[in-house]
Amino acid sequence: MTHVAELKASRRDLVGKSSRPLAREGLVPAVLYGSGADPVNLSVDRREFDRLMHVASVGSTLVDLHVEGRKEPVHVIIKEVRHDELKGTVQHIDLWAVKMTQTLQTSISITFVGSSVGERAGGIVMHALRELRVEARPRDLPEHIEVDVSELAVGDSLTVADVTAPAGVTLLDDPDTVVASVMAPAVVEEEVPAAEEEVEVPEVGKETEAEEE
Repeated sequence: MTHVAELKASRRDLVGKSSRPLAREGLVPAVLYGSGADPVNLSVDRREFDRLMHVASVGSTLVDLHVEGRKEPVHVIIKEVRHDELKGTVQHIDLWAVKMTQTLQTSISITFVGSSVGERAGGIVMHALRELRVEARPRDLPEHIEVDVSELAVGDSLTVADVTAPAGVTLLDDPDTVVASVMAPAVVEEEVPAAEEEVEVPEVGKETEAEEE
């Protein structure tokens, strides 16, 4: 079962560039959408959201969103978080309202566990995928999906078909898609120095004989 977190939000009238004053108040603009309802412009406390993201995951953590003036919380998934490219601070949040009785499709991050046999033999573990597409009810969404690579030898690979999905979760990626593999270490060929050309050294006295002739 996915972790359930809480977040408070207020409705906002300022949108677009006019939302910049929110930053001075320590707020981040957000939009709530989904479940057939019109998008709702919100603002959340930056510090509260930063604390939430220490325990939450985009696309998988179920959040009880308490909107100011609303009696019941809205069940949401953090759909997307946009950051400032230079400062790295959160610029905007997309919140996706979900229905607890309906399945949804999202991406779940992969956590690789174990030290592979091939890696201990000098091979290199390659992670071809970092997340998996899944379908599940909101409360069945896992925070992450563990993939054990400990049995992989050099030359082996592990596909989506080899991954065990948590209860209530259906994997949507092509079963033949490679998730991880172990490659043989690169062989560095030593450069062989070029053979020195043999220079014929005349014997002492031979040059004189040749001149006399």
